[in-house]
Amino acid sequence: MTRPQTRSARGFALIDMIFVCGIIGILAVIALPRLLLAKQAAGAASAIGSLRAINSAQLTFALTCGAGFYAPDLTTLGTAPPTGREAFISPTLGTANVVVRSGYSIQVSATPYAGAPASCNGLAAGLAGQAFKAGADATEPSNTRFFAANANSLIWEDTASLFPTMPEVGDAPSGHTIR
Repeated sequence: MTRPQTRSARGFALIDMIFVCGIIGILAVIALPRLLLAKQAAGAASAIGSLRAINSAQLTFALTCGAGFYAPDLTTLGTAPPTGREAFISPTLGTANVVVRSGYSIQVSATPYAGAPASCNGLAAGLAGQAFKAGADATEPSNTRFFAANANSLIWEDTASLFPTMPEVGDAPSGHTIR
């Protein structure tokens, strides 16, 4: 008498694959919102760090190169003086007047003061400002954190863009300071 041959159980059945794909899909749906929040938090931390770097660079520029006046834009801060090897700000921030980093559009402005002398890094006379403002505006519509700073060295946060209404000196018209 011959025994019937049994099939060996190698591999996965189709139902096993569907089950595993379903579990992975459910986990992805649960994890995705948290991942997006973490990405926004990292972008906000980067924007705050950039504004702190700009505040420091502006102070250094005013004390060493601008004769007490502030740079009018990021490219001026990104230009090294002929006697120095390094610019006042990192190359990633000083390459253009508006820089997009980590989901934020970062910019600086200063109202030109006619009595400002030429700076040591090539900025012409009358272009530096007595104060400045800097802003980091979110580029993604789902992000509602906007930041700005000025010559007071405080960083402000609000749920709408602060840069257009930010004064070069003094408190922002809305929002709150970051400690």
